[in-house]
Amino acid sequence: MLRTTIYKCLGIACLSLTYGACSTPSIVHRTENTTTPAGYPGKDAQDTTNSAYIQWRNYFTDADLAALIDTALMNNQELNITLQEIEISRQEIRARKGEYLPFVGIRGGAGVDKVGRYTNIGALEANTEIEPGREMPDPLGSYGLGLYANWELDIWRKLRNAKKAAVYRYLSSVEGKNFMVTNLIAEIANSYYELLALDNQLELIQQNIGVQTNALKIVKLQKESAKVTELAVRRFEAQVLSTQSMQYNIQQQITETENRINFLMGRFPQHIRRSHQAFGSTMPQMVYSGIPSQLLHNRPDIMRAEQDLAAAKLDVKVARARFYPSVGISASAGFQAFNPSYLFKSPESLLYSLAGDLAAPLINRNAIKANYKTANAKQVQAVYNYERTILNGFIEVANQLAKIKNLDSTYTLKSQQVDALTRSVNISNGLFTSARADYMEVLLTQRDALEAKFELIETKKQQMNAMVNIYQALGGGWR
Repeated sequence: MLRTTIYKCLGIACLSLTYGACSTPSIVHRTENTTTPAGYPGKDAQDTTNSAYIQWRNYFTDADLAALIDTALMNNQELNITLQEIEISRQEIRARKGEYLPFVGIRGGAGVDKVGRYTNIGALEANTEIEPGREMPDPLGSYGLGLYANWELDIWRKLRNAKKAAVYRYLSSVEGKNFMVTNLIAEIANSYYELLALDNQLELIQQNIGVQTNALKIVKLQKESAKVTELAVRRFEAQVLSTQSMQYNIQQQITETENRINFLMGRFPQHIRRSHQAFGSTMPQMVYSGIPSQLLHNRPDIMRAEQDLAAAKLDVKVARARFYPSVGISASAGFQAFNPSYLFKSPESLLYSLAGDLAAPLINRNAIKANYKTANAKQVQAVYNYERTILNGFIEVANQLAKIKNLDSTYTLKSQQVDALTRSVNISNGLFTSARADYMEVLLTQRDALEAKFELIETKKQQMNAMVNIYQALGGGWR
């Protein structure tokens, strides 16, 4: 009889499995493309030397900048929020792991039950004796203590795949933290070099204010000797006032840049310690880009997208397993009696149970189908996101390599322009003093020289930013 029952249960399970497998909705599968070009434009495709493997302390050798980055890595609120997300993902793994292990608990209880005398149960109890000459107590108590267990057999690996998906999401959160570390280091470095550039511009303005003030004094003396008119004096005076107003704009930018760095460091506004001589002197002279395929293992955003894709693939398997029957086992064992003195009297108070159940979806499986198709759509999304992240990483590196090359040429030409205009200022001042040049030539030459020097400082800042950005684009900084 028992063997017949087992065979019937197995038959039902086979039918349910066959029905579930045959009626699973068809989905569109897409395999990710991780192929990258052999090399970057204009670079040797065989050179695998990569600056991304340099530790950030060795890449950014400015001691003041290193101290700022250290503080930010400890105190930045957004980074600390991300660290808590990692902890959340870690606990999700523990929760998923517990789902495919047996649930065992202890249960105890006490109560009392009074039934009517003229009910069927009351009539039976009225004629029941516990032992000769001793009737059943009324009301009837109930005391119990025992263990219970529930276990879903993970035949189709639904629960194990869910746990593995949680592991991949945990790894994704770790890569997300690494990506944020890379961005944080780059943002602080760029802001620091912007601060140095502003300091140099402010110093340049103050030097020009001194030069223009001296020129104004000479023009006033020449007016007194009737060599120039009042118009020349007013034009020189206006030039001095214009340059003086520029320094306050620079000072405001310095304040905002300092506060941006302070915010990234998780502290209230205060002075940012820095060395003016570090501008342009503490950056690597050469950056090695390696080969594009190295981005797959260096850039945290690409590795994060890869982990998300792996988790999405497992989600599809989990959703598919819901079409198949689930097998559960439940058991309990303990003691129960109407009086505490009889509670542990064996075998009279001993009770136990063991049961198995088989459940499979049969009709109205729309929710399961919808979840399955949703999981697949998210998996296809993850494929596209992975490919997009790889493409974006390659383009960022290619752009920064081209920018470094073009800025080198720009800086060389700007330096020559500044030299030429500096000589022009000296020549125009000499000619004006000897009354061989108009004052407008002096003003225009001074203005052009100041603008050219500003542009030279801006170009140097862009060069330093490009060196930071190429390090970030290659995936450096998080190691």
